[in-house]
Amino acid sequence: MNLKELLHKHFGYNEFRPGQKEVVEQVLAGKDVMALLPTGMGKSLCYQLPGYIFNQPVLIISPLLSLMQDQVDQLKKMKEKRVVALNSFLDVSQKRMALQTLQNYRFIFISPEMLVQENVREKLNSIKLSLIVIDEAHCISQWGFDFRPDYLRIGEVVGKENRPPILALSATATEKVLGDIERYLNMKEPYTYIHSVDRPNIHLGRRIFQNREDKLDWMLEHVSKTEGPGIIYTQSRSKTEKISERLLQLGIRCASYHGGMETLDRQFIQQQFIEGSLDWIVATNAFGMGVHKQDVRQVIHESLPSNVANYMQEIGRAGRDGKDALALLLYSDADEDFAKFVGMDDLPTEGHVDRYMELHFQQLQPGMMVQNGEISETAFRVLAYWMHQLPAHEVKEKLSSMKTGKIKAVEEVMELVHAKSCMREKLVHYFGQTLNAKPSDCCQCCGLSIENIILPRQTTEKNVQEESFNWKDRIKNLLLQT
Repeated sequence: MNLKELLHKHFGYNEFRPGQKEVVEQVLAGKDVMALLPTGMGKSLCYQLPGYIFNQPVLIISPLLSLMQDQVDQLKKMKEKRVVALNSFLDVSQKRMALQTLQNYRFIFISPEMLVQENVREKLNSIKLSLIVIDEAHCISQWGFDFRPDYLRIGEVVGKENRPPILALSATATEKVLGDIERYLNMKEPYTYIHSVDRPNIHLGRRIFQNREDKLDWMLEHVSKTEGPGIIYTQSRSKTEKISERLLQLGIRCASYHGGMETLDRQFIQQQFIEGSLDWIVATNAFGMGVHKQDVRQVIHESLPSNVANYMQEIGRAGRDGKDALALLLYSDADEDFAKFVGMDDLPTEGHVDRYMELHFQQLQPGMMVQNGEISETAFRVLAYWMHQLPAHEVKEKLSSMKTGKIKAVEEVMELVHAKSCMREKLVHYFGQTLNAKPSDCCQCCGLSIENIILPRQTTEKNVQEESFNWKDRIKNLLLQT
């Protein structure tokens, strides 16, 4: 049976999408592969199809619980029962049972943090894997150095002799990020497939305001008059809730979403959005990765994204159905300074390095810095990783370099804000690519008419305020029915 026949048998498709066949063929040939395929182009098929050809399990390293769970659910809908996600959703007994029977699964999903746990490493080393997949592999470079250092340890864990091929998947990556992926995964002369990052059906809008109040007023009016579904990205948890409240008062079916919410609440809101019970989500960047909603018509950045790569990832959640969609970048005075502050806020400082060394010399546990409230847990994980890798003075240099990089990343976003020539061209060039053609209504600089892209909002008689948006009450009601 050839690949096309297998494609139809397992997925019901008659044709591969661009890049899928080339990637699958290289994986089946036993080669390491880096594949850049735009959001919505079917990256998961690149490991799922080989999974049905190989006899041994496929290990998928995934960044988010929601993304893992979504992929598991998608496979189960396809009648695939031999799939498991090793994450915090499992209690102790469930995790023990999953580890004991790990070799019986076809697809095993896991986070980097779970991967480096000693008992998990030992179990994975005891079974034969057919393929190791790093989904959203750009996270190695974007998150590994200053947020989730266990991403930098993946290569240590999976890099044993006679390991299976590695497949690194992403939608966006610069040449530097590709280099980091290859280096930290210890890939062996990988085959690289790079599809254009451009999404011609996503039209790029931009608005500049004198102050935040004007920006908020304009955005609220815009959302109240235009069709969703849509996502509004902002940089603080409190702002997601405040903006959501204002939209609810205008009769918009919406909810806030951020990392400080209970996992069950986040899952419920995400599902409501996917199913169409909500038209808008107001979120931090905790929302979006792995959210398979085809008909998102708008993505609005109320705050500056922290870097161009994040911006590209986030606007890529629009228009997965191939129809026209709008990405709006909003800016007002002080947004640049705030974005730089947020970017550096959770990095360890030189003072933290000195304190770490002081506790170490006193033969005390540096972890007490977290317990004493001297440093956040995230910053301490980063600090501890680099203190194990480098001498203290080099750690200080590394942290200084990270801060410089954060500032530069925001300044690169500002180039989009103040662009006089085509925004799409600037985005594509950022990723080292060339723009082949521009769509009509390309971007703000090329003469964008929003009314050509987004329909006016269809209002209904339903009173949104009367609907229950108390997620905990709704969850309780659902649980009582089970």
